Amino acid sequence: MNLVGTDPLPLAQALIRCRSVTPADGGAQLVLAAELEKLGFTTTRLRFGKIENLFAERGSGSKHLCFAGHTDVVPTGAAEKWRYDPFGGIVEDGILYGRGAADMKGAIAAFAAAAADIDPASGRISLLITGDEEGDAKDGTVKMLEWAKAEQKIPDFCIVGEPTSKARLGDTVKIGRRGSLSARIAVSGRQGHVAYPHLADNPIHRLVPALAAMAAHRLDEGTEWFEPSSLQITSVDVGNSAGNVIPGEAVARLNIRFNDLHSEASLTDWLTETLAAFAPQADLQVNCSGQAFLTKPGIETSKLAAAIEASTGIAPKMDTGGGTSDARFISAYCPVAEFGLVGATMHQTDEAVPVAEMRKLALVYKAVMTSFFA
Repeated sequence: MNLVGTDPLPLAQALIRCRSVTPADGGAQLVLAAELEKLGFTTTRLRFGKIENLFAERGSGSKHLCFAGHTDVVPTGAAEKWRYDPFGGIVEDGILYGRGAADMKGAIAAFAAAAADIDPASGRISLLITGDEEGDAKDGTVKMLEWAKAEQKIPDFCIVGEPTSKARLGDTVKIGRRGSLSARIAVSGRQGHVAYPHLADNPIHRLVPALAAMAAHRLDEGTEWFEPSSLQITSVDVGNSAGNVIPGEAVARLNIRFNDLHSEASLTDWLTETLAAFAPQADLQVNCSGQAFLTKPGIETSKLAAAIEASTGIAPKMDTGGGTSDARFISAYCPVAEFGLVGATMHQTDEAVPVAEMRKLALVYKAVMTSFFA
């Protein structure tokens, strides 16, 4: 049966029925590749480690538009709590249910349906689809982009199909994301009895003031496109169940969601300097899962916004809020923006999307392609 056409529903159902919980592919990319090939796309399977990835391309011309997305999904939790089989792709009262319906198999199907209606001679269209967005993101988009650069397949503009819309389809486009830095701070001391503190060294007394100074420090006041950066202490642990023992070590964890005024290096320097004032012997370990980035409004984002408004009647807000996405990797190679379905049910039990909304998204994507190649 031919699943792909101007209606995204059949392909979305077929993708949902693939149990592609990270890192498993569950056959999702084979399904997608087969349908894209029917539309004239050339597909390339790219396996890195345990992760299946797919690059598909079609068309000719000087302009290259890419859609980036992921076929992997998060676990379902207790399946019996779902109204319908989370991998059933059931439609009830105009609603498509299933894991990945909103995030983001529905958007992938919508883009494929839109591409089915575009003349290949209009321009170059590609899909960069990973199976590692919900996981560690080490063997997916990052390595695909390295491959694409080597093969001279980097696009002029990329749309990531994340469910960015908040209340109504078309109300929000993401043009940037905050960075995310996590840190582990370990302060060593010397264990002892609370009645003899001179024989011990309490690491909490050094860690707590350091954390207090970090929490009290205002990193910035925000920028034109970003809200103020935020530091949150997420854990303080001494592994001590006794009330009369001074612990030998105190460990804290924190996370900083930061805007484009900062970088991993600048924040690491600030954490190091703060610790030096209160706990100079502390061990600091930092992991930055993504730098802040911003695609400044320009020709591409204006065309995207105009196509959305023409198709939905809504002028989208340009936004940079929320967590991280694979757009953080793409931004190093080309301008990128994120636009997709309403994300109200993503990662939830009974994840779902109205079929009419998914079909409208296909119309928006078609309008974007038409405008981009004009």
